[in-house]
Amino acid sequence: MSRVLIAGCGYVGQATADLFHQAGWQVQGWTHSEKSAAELAHTPYPVIAVDLADTRAVGARPENFEAVIHCASTRGGDVGLYQRVYRQGALNLINRFVGSTILFTSSTSVYGQTDASWVTEMSETEPVPETSRVLLAAEQLVRSGGGIVARVASIYGPGRSALLQKFLAGEATIDPKKDRFINQVHRDDIAAAFLLLLNQKASVGETYNVVDNQPILQSECYRWLGHRLGRAVPSIAQPLLSGPEGSRRRPKRGASNKRVSNAKLLSLGWSPRYSNFADGMEKSVLPSFSLPSSTA
Repeated sequence: MSRVLIAGCGYVGQATADLFHQAGWQVQGWTHSEKSAAELAHTPYPVIAVDLADTRAVGARPENFEAVIHCASTRGGDVGLYQRVYRQGALNLINRFVGSTILFTSSTSVYGQTDASWVTEMSETEPVPETSRVLLAAEQLVRSGGGIVARVASIYGPGRSALLQKFLAGEATIDPKKDRFINQVHRDDIAAAFLLLLNQKASVGETYNVVDNQPILQSECYRWLGHRLGRAVPSIAQPLLSGPEGSRRRPKRGASNKRVSNAKLLSLGWSPRYSNFADGMEKSVLPSFSLPSSTA
């Protein structure tokens, strides 16, 4: 029986651990805190608290695994936290688990294109945010060590959708002059991609985009939600103001606008269960949210 370590047993990590367990792998999960580990005590596999950025703690673990999946999350965070969790965490795993296949969860944010063009794994990666540049550095470490990189799009799934939460909170706006493509992927499809990559022993040193089949304009997302939930379509964004009020409405620095291709992953046999935004929202996300009665 193959052994796999899920280093970062959070929203994506737990779904991944569950799927690998169901597929017959022997699974161990790591979380950052004892509290998080205790909350997962019910799982059919052990989950322990290990700080990925702590070189001594990682180096002291006695277990060995055929595969190690680095899918820890910073839940936002600054450049320093990214350095600790992603770059240092990846380095610690590479040094400790020599001979294991390391699969590193990166992000499609490493593509900085702003012209709505299609991008593949061969496209240039020149992102503006420093956090995305940290991810690129971690990717290089993993590929150089014979690992695999999965560039994951914006994650959604049961109980989680940034677009839906923004819509329900009345914070969504449509700006025709700044509309951009959104690339998303369902949590369960990410787990399935990881299982495929490790079961098929994907070529080491390779990178794969993990994204659904249909990039969608942000405005189209909000219009679909408005129609589906019986709510008004968000208003057109107002011009930016100066001072504190305007700064809160200013778009994120370095926001990209691109369409990410999943053709390379599809060629291995991966097929997302939720092929597009509407499909995933209808079948998985909306049933998991407590929606106001007026939107039922």
